[in-house]
Parts: sequence; structure tokens; C-alpha cells
Amino acid sequence: MLAILLGLVGLAVGSFLNVVIDRLPRGESLISPPSHCDACGHGLSALDLLPILSYVMLRGKCRFCGVPVSWRLPLVELLTGGLFAFLAWRLGPGLPLYPSLVYVALFVPIFFIDLERGIIPDVIVFPGMALALVLALLGGRAIPALEGCALGFGLFLAIYLVASYLLRQEGMGQGDVKLAGLLGLINGWPLVLMCFLLAVISSGLLASVFLVLRLKGRRDPIPFGPFLIAGSFVALLWGQGILDFYLRLVT
Repeated sequence: MLAILLGLVGLAVGSFLNVVIDRLPRGESLISPPSHCDACGHGLSALDLLPILSYVMLRGKCRFCGVPVSWRLPLVELLTGGLFAFLAWRLGPGLPLYPSLVYVALFVPIFFIDLERGIIPDVIVFPGMALALVLALLGGRAIPALEGCALGFGLFLAIYLVASYLLRQEGMGQGDVKLAGLLGLINGWPLVLMCFLLAVISSGLLASVFLVLRLKGRRDPIPFGPFLIAGSFVALLWGQGILDFYLRLVT
């Protein structure tokens, strides 16, 4: 029942996160003007804003002008609802569940904004850092969180400086550096290392596939933020188990 309830809550949260994804990169208010069609500007009623159902009933088009609605809207709603339900099933009603829901609400907009626009907004990352630090303090894990933040921010800053000023190559952006600090706070030491390792491996594999299929060239940029987000989520849920398994193998 908790998974079903939080799944429904996640659908509604995902609907709001779509507003965040659309408006924050443009510097627009999340409140005003009310929801409207970007193509014709017509205001949307509550029936047009039902998560998933409105998209299905209107066959993916605006009720007023018939312009197709982005597939990203139902995807974000489904993804957020699915992750909320999964976390409820995986973690149960205990205290670890609620910070994880907060992290999902941070992860989803960062993931899609970086994927679509190639930027990671400070207006999400900096408040996210403050929130993650508060949650770490409340959870009695402030020291590992600060250690993870220092490692993530310092490591990625060094990579950024070397690539930008010594090698004169376009690579990691400043947004990735700040995101690494946020994920360091969330995952803490030593799980932040697993987050980064998973991100590097998965991005390298996908880049190789793109090259083989000739979908991307060697110099074509691929946003790294989504891989960091995915790596952080995996590390949060299974990182300690993976680390324990590895340590048993080597000792």
C-alpha cells in the first residue's frame, strides 16, 4: 500500500518537475504564469494536467492547437512515480526512505536538464547541497558527507582545470564540478567513489556504442551529469553491499 501511495504521489511530483525542467533553464517563475501550451499559449485546465492520463486521453497533443506534446512529460511522471514506488518497496516505511525521495526529486530535473540543454543549474545544485547537508546532520553522517563533498568537488575541479587550462580541451563543465560536490554530500565517503566509477564506466560504454553506430563523433559532447546521477542512485541503494562483497573477495 505504501508503494502504491507513494507511486501516485510521485506521479504528481513528476508533473511539477516537468515545470522545473521547462522553466528553470529559461529563468522563468515556477508559479506564474499558470500552466499553458508552449505552442499556442492557451491556459491548461486540471483535466489537461492529470499525470499520464491527460497525455493518453489527448493522444499526446494539445487540446486546443493539436501540436504534439513532448514525450518527456509522461516519461518524467512515470519515472518519478516509479522511483517513488520502488523506494517505498525497497526501503519500507523507515527513516532512510524519506531522504531518498528528496534525492529523487533533485536527481530527476538535473538529469533531464543536462540531457536536453547541456547545463546543470546552480539554482538546483546549491539549495540541494544545503538540503543534503541538513539531512546528513539529522542522520548522524555529517563527517562522511563532508568528506565525500570535498573529494567529489576537489577531484572534478582538478579534472576541469587540467582539461580547460593545461590541455586546452573542452571536456567537463563547471556544472559537473558542482554536481560532484552535491553527490559527494549525498553519497558520502566512500560510496562517492563508487558513484564516480559507475558514471565513468557507463558513459564510456555508451560513448563506445555511439561511435560504433556512428551516432556521435569523437569530439561530439555527451552530457556527463545523467551518468553521475544514475551512478549516485545505484550507489545509494546497493553501493554498501557491492563494497562489502568486493572487500570479502580481496581479504
